[in-house]
Amino acid sequence: MDAILECCAGLDVHQETVVACILFGSLESKPKKTIRTFSTTTSDLLALTDWLEEEKCSHVAMESTGVYWKPVWNILEAGSFQLSLANAQRIKNLPGRKTDVKDAEWIAQLLRSGLIEGSFVPPAEIRDLRDLTRYRKKLLQDATQEKNRIHKILQDANIKITTYISDIFGVSGRNIMESLMDGEVITVEKLNQMVKGKVKSKIPGLADALNHRLRSHHRDMIRYSWSHLKFLEQSLINVEQKISECMAPYQQEVELLTSIPGINQTSSAIMIAELGADMSVFPTDSQLSSWAGVSPGNNESAGKKKRGSVSAGNKALKAVLCECAWAASKVKNSRLSATYWRWVKRMGKKKALLALGHLILRIAYRILVTRETYRELGTEYMMERERQKEQRLIRQLQAKGYQVLQAS
Repeated sequence: MDAILECCAGLDVHQETVVACILFGSLESKPKKTIRTFSTTTSDLLALTDWLEEEKCSHVAMESTGVYWKPVWNILEAGSFQLSLANAQRIKNLPGRKTDVKDAEWIAQLLRSGLIEGSFVPPAEIRDLRDLTRYRKKLLQDATQEKNRIHKILQDANIKITTYISDIFGVSGRNIMESLMDGEVITVEKLNQMVKGKVKSKIPGLADALNHRLRSHHRDMIRYSWSHLKFLEQSLINVEQKISECMAPYQQEVELLTSIPGINQTSSAIMIAELGADMSVFPTDSQLSSWAGVSPGNNESAGKKKRGSVSAGNKALKAVLCECAWAASKVKNSRLSATYWRWVKRMGKKKALLALGHLILRIAYRILVTRETYRELGTEYMMERERQKEQRLIRQLQAKGYQVLQAS
């Protein structure tokens, strides 16, 4: 392997230790190596930083091993060297005598030869925002689980409240749930005071649905889930407030992204948390799509292209793109909606949804690069493109001597 770096280091990161191997020397000769082992305590990681700087190491690479690489990265990024985070699947060594020292040396050799493609690691403030948006999603999932548990307990006690109230966690439903947990006898008069809006017209049937077999055990189980649900809802409020504070410097990007049909404030925050606001790290929209895992992969052998699936990519980004695509497909008289329903005929709803998410990501990339808001082309745009395609094909046939007649 030809060398392109005179002094570089490879790190084999573990939970308790970091094995560092520095390769140095002229590019034409075999490099010399120095190997040291450090613990993952803050003091030792600072000592690792000082040692790398003393050795005049210009580049450092490590594997993305779980979460163990993060504290090492957080401390080393303050140094004067260029950091690279490698995908462990793409730098595997040949099987054999595997040791921590040999792993560190192998990473250093690949880095010295320029064979490590660094993973995208956003700035610290974007990483913090990413933690918050992903934690918000977990809180929403936990809250949904608690709501499902309460639904299950109500069915077990033969309380058919969901027949008359679609969302039992709205104002009317919560008033009724509080009374049930307190063991009160719910009469028609009490229901008239508790329920709001259109539910008032359903009071006679609702009173019959509340003729239950609710035991003290059921009340206890509901209380446990209810208190946890309230805690989760308050946590969601706190996290969303923190997300809003972190999003303050990116209001211009939010305005640009929300101009795209299907993208709202929440989804734009998730996209910025996963992508960052600086698109210069992705030279083209195709490379961004490949990194996100929404572009079709290449699967070619013997000159034949085979059907290939998309890569794993960024799961959080892919999920929010599909949500945005589904919302965009519901927007009337829009280019994105017309494109989606045209693709549905050819590839089905699921594939068309991911393909529309791919298109939205490419549009978002161009918008963030050019700093111009989305321009709605309407459904006529797709019809005009089809007409232009037909005219082009007709001209090609006429150029070859064919006579094209329009069917009546």
